[in-house]
Amino acid sequence: MVAHPVSDFLNNSAALCDAVLRLRGAALAEELGRIVRSVMNSPLGEFLPADTHAMLLKPPVVEVLAANDDAVPSLTQDIVFDDEYFGRFVVSGRAQYSALDREHLASLANLAGSVLQVHALAQRSTHAYVQVESQLQHQAQILDHIHESVLTMDMNGFIISWNKGAERLFGYSAVEAVGRNILFLYHDEDESFDDTFLEQGGRLMEVRRKKKSGEVFWASLSLSPLRDINDRAIGLIAYLTDITERKMAEERIHHLAYYDALTNLPNRSLLTKLVDQALTVAQRSKLHGCVLFIDLNRFKLINDTLGRKIGDELLCEVARRFRAVLRDQDLVARLGGDEFAVGLFDIGQHFEASMVAQKLLGTLNTPILIDGHDLRVGGSIGISVYPQDGGDAETLLRLADIAMYRAKQEGGAEGDHVAFYSQDMNQGMQERMRIESGLRHALGNGELLLHYQPKFSIDSGKIIGAEALVRWRHPVRGLVPPAEFIPLAEATGLVVQVGEWVLEAACAQAKLWKDAGLPPIRLAVNVSAREFTSTLPGRVQDTLTRYGLEPSWLELEITESTLMNNIDRVIGIMDRITALGVTLSLDDFGTGYSSLSYLKRFPIDTLKIDRSFTIGIPSDANDCAIANTIISIAQQLKHKVIAEGVETVEQLAFLKNSGCDEVQGYLFSRPLEADAFEQALRENWTPDQASRAA
Repeated sequence: MVAHPVSDFLNNSAALCDAVLRLRGAALAEELGRIVRSVMNSPLGEFLPADTHAMLLKPPVVEVLAANDDAVPSLTQDIVFDDEYFGRFVVSGRAQYSALDREHLASLANLAGSVLQVHALAQRSTHAYVQVESQLQHQAQILDHIHESVLTMDMNGFIISWNKGAERLFGYSAVEAVGRNILFLYHDEDESFDDTFLEQGGRLMEVRRKKKSGEVFWASLSLSPLRDINDRAIGLIAYLTDITERKMAEERIHHLAYYDALTNLPNRSLLTKLVDQALTVAQRSKLHGCVLFIDLNRFKLINDTLGRKIGDELLCEVARRFRAVLRDQDLVARLGGDEFAVGLFDIGQHFEASMVAQKLLGTLNTPILIDGHDLRVGGSIGISVYPQDGGDAETLLRLADIAMYRAKQEGGAEGDHVAFYSQDMNQGMQERMRIESGLRHALGNGELLLHYQPKFSIDSGKIIGAEALVRWRHPVRGLVPPAEFIPLAEATGLVVQVGEWVLEAACAQAKLWKDAGLPPIRLAVNVSAREFTSTLPGRVQDTLTRYGLEPSWLELEITESTLMNNIDRVIGIMDRITALGVTLSLDDFGTGYSSLSYLKRFPIDTLKIDRSFTIGIPSDANDCAIANTIISIAQQLKHKVIAEGVETVEQLAFLKNSGCDEVQGYLFSRPLEADAFEQALRENWTPDQASRAA
């Protein structure tokens, strides 16, 4: 039996540990074979790894010495540790091996197993660490290459990590940001974390943050919990995206939706929202609330005369003056056109609203100077009161609007007036709406018709034309007076549709008279300022062509206010109309603000003396002087003159002596229906005949 000194065994044990640490594969197997031969003092000995082909063919077997065997010719020992098999030692070449040799081989196998297991664990750990490190590097690369800013922070808000997106967004490098508290990026430093949110995360919000340059921007912020391996929250992961452009676009859209583009005041939509909110507060506080509806007087005349640019500047100045005399908590809005509204909701008594209304009207007393024009406007104000008149914004605005119409009626078109809403006003407004609805129905259902008021030549006494006057034959009420529906048509814009119908109907009737063999006469059709646009000449041409009429059948009557809105544009439209062969007549001359310097440029054929001047002739010296002046101006400019509203022989004599060319009025004939007018044409009435028939 061979002895195994302890020092040799220890040396070989150290060699085994060193071999396992340094060597791999065949080199390791060779070294372990040498060590086992040295330990066992055997000429033959080898280490067969568990993954060798031989071991796969031959399952591991452990040889066990019999109790009565003193020696065997060879030894085989499996290397197993914690049920993990690593291979086997095989020793041979000596004549015999004792039980002690078997123990030494078992000890060496046990040592080898433990060292190989530790080494295998270390290798697996190292491999796992390398994989984790690689994954972290990949994740870091991904985070750095995405556009979104990603950063992490601990529970106290101190930054742990900072990707390239965050560097691009904020302008701080990772070195500058990591370790600092997130508050240094806040625009509003009183912001704080919500503890429940820190636990749950997933919150999406829009915040304002500050860049290194000092620029403040809007960001979309999403936060998620940062957890450890035990799923405990240890911080937050923040995802930020710059949404400044989107927020600015939203603000622009919001401003367009809720603010008047001209005056920058709230519009009707925003006013309604704010009034309803204020009413809720007023209800809790037991306060009164009032809505003031304001309509400017004389604005339309200024806008039509001087043009939209001047009108817009006037509205802006009015808005500034209104805002200046109101308190910060008072609401003021532009509803459209020349209409404004004011909301008062922290007043003790509703009569205080009338004091505010007078202050608003007082701001309009001072003339407004725009482009050298000394402009003066007034206002009519209607007031509705909360809670007695209504409990919501729409109701209060509607009733204040009704009260404003009463104020306008009581104060007149030129007078400033204030009126509180009362129940009887609603009845008047309902009547107005009934007429408007009925007129719309009349346009599409054949209820409108034309009457024709003959025009006579003073010299010959013959009918030389007629003015086409629209009438409304209501199925229930009969003929509705023009004074009831014409002003309403002008106020609502229906006058455009009515005017188009009149032109069409007049030309259709002229076609019938032409086909009946009657000679051409001038049918005068009134054209409102709303109709006098660049499309009018084309519409006139199309209508004449459609009915096969010569231009000598048609005359257009326009008012002075129409001419004063953008003179060059108006003259261009007039030139296109006269180029068709259609004559133009200037209606109501002297009642407006015509400039004589412009009058000579207008391609008109006739000046019409308004009935307001004719009625005083010959007893009123002023009316006589005005009529004489108009006739004189017309003669100097080579225009004909026609006087309307002639009802007496004395009026006719004065006009004839003054040089007037044509007349129309009840002295000669009332407006006639088409058949009666045709009969008059055929008989070619004289003034005496016409007067007797009337």
